[in-house]
Amino acid sequence: MSVLKPFLAISRSKCLRSNVSTLRRHMCQSASQMSKQQEIRTGTSTVKNTPVSVRAGQPTSYTHPHLVQPGEITFGINREEYSERRHKLMERLNKTEGKHHIVILPATPRRYMIDKIPYLYRQDTDMLYLSGCLEPDCVLVLHTLPGRSVPLHKSVMFTPRHEPSQELWDGPRTGPTDASSVWGVDLGLPHSELTRYLNLLERDLQSPTIWYHYQTVANPNINRQLQGWLNGGRQGGVESPKSHIHELRVIKSPAEMNLMRQTCRISGESIAATMEATRAPVTEHQLFAIVDYQSRMRGADHLAYPPVVAGGTRANIIHYINNNQIINPGDMVLMDAGSEFRGYSGDVTRTWPISGEFTAAQRDVYEAVLEVQQTVIAACVQYPTLDHLFSVMCAKLGKVLQELCILPMNFTDGQLMRAAYGFCPHHVSHYLGMDVHDTPLVPRNRRLVPGSVITVEPGIYISEKNTGVPGRYLGIGIRLEDDVLITEDGVEVLSNSCPKHPDEIEAIVGADYK
Repeated sequence: MSVLKPFLAISRSKCLRSNVSTLRRHMCQSASQMSKQQEIRTGTSTVKNTPVSVRAGQPTSYTHPHLVQPGEITFGINREEYSERRHKLMERLNKTEGKHHIVILPATPRRYMIDKIPYLYRQDTDMLYLSGCLEPDCVLVLHTLPGRSVPLHKSVMFTPRHEPSQELWDGPRTGPTDASSVWGVDLGLPHSELTRYLNLLERDLQSPTIWYHYQTVANPNINRQLQGWLNGGRQGGVESPKSHIHELRVIKSPAEMNLMRQTCRISGESIAATMEATRAPVTEHQLFAIVDYQSRMRGADHLAYPPVVAGGTRANIIHYINNNQIINPGDMVLMDAGSEFRGYSGDVTRTWPISGEFTAAQRDVYEAVLEVQQTVIAACVQYPTLDHLFSVMCAKLGKVLQELCILPMNFTDGQLMRAAYGFCPHHVSHYLGMDVHDTPLVPRNRRLVPGSVITVEPGIYISEKNTGVPGRYLGIGIRLEDDVLITEDGVEVLSNSCPKHPDEIEAIVGADYK
């Protein structure tokens, strides 16, 4: 008797009357075979639409036609792309040891700030990348098929059952019967069947490699549910799939590039609008509110991270997020803020004078940072490593600091780079995408490739306590950050919607009041 027979009883639909051989054929169909379901024709192309009768816990082309088009699972990303991502992951895993593989990706749970009051929900980005699922507590399982070669595989989404009392408070959820229609997976099953499915699957696949990120648990409840199965005796190992997923995520598809263009444009425009609305004196909190408002009014879902709004000497605190002080006339403000638009993040930093005009010392330091940033962006066309960009920054930063009479002219190159790092004690770049600090498992000593998006963010931070610096520069902190798409032809600055030249900045600061 097939080990899959117990799943005859998991559904209250016609599956109850299916025989074992029919169920086995259903469970062993490839993703490409099953993707032929739920299709409609539009012109000469095939577009899959979400049926009207589907009950979903996230926007669909039927419930939110202004957000999701027919054939898409999430804004701008269609079913075929999500399926292709899963195929690419299984292809990568097939190159590792082991004939068969099971990938387990839990969704993050809903988290609460206090009893019954939830935080804004944000999905685990690896789960989102491979499924388009925006709902909490689901589990995506990908597995190879007995007797079939990779990348053919099966995708199964485990979801909570409908609970009318809970949905009264939280809204509808996508149940097992609608999982295929909403996410384009091959099969939907209830949470309660997860470990039983994995047990039976493991027996069929004969000691597969298990891919589950147990080091940092995305969902504690699901992890507890899996513990008995994970700790059971088995010949196959348990590995984390994260590094393989990050290798896929670091190269953006054309659809992702368009999303990155939109979120970075929104980020830049929102900071520019905040400059226009600046008038001294102003509080950091008020500028926070303005950039948040401007971002949302341009279509962003929310800010991608707590922004830095650092007035005066607080700009020397690199990740200052208290944002609760008054910024006085004559001070500058450093704002590091980015929008999150449909699951993709921007990350932009500008520094400007609250009164609308740089002092001579402020302008000198600002132009020095701008010169460093332009040098680093120009270096990106050679597809260097992020670590090489850091070296480029330190070398150029040392030179401009000498020109400002902040560093001695007799320093060797080594001394100059080490001293420069003291004035900018952070890396000049990181990957950008679904997360602000995206794909951290991709090594910084890897050469950039077309399709990747990075930040370029040099700064100069001069403490008030630095006795070796000319007094006119004390307390100044300036950072400039832009988002850069690496292309076949060079680079594309995605955040150029935000002015950067000091003359442009002086022209727009306070423009709403002029």
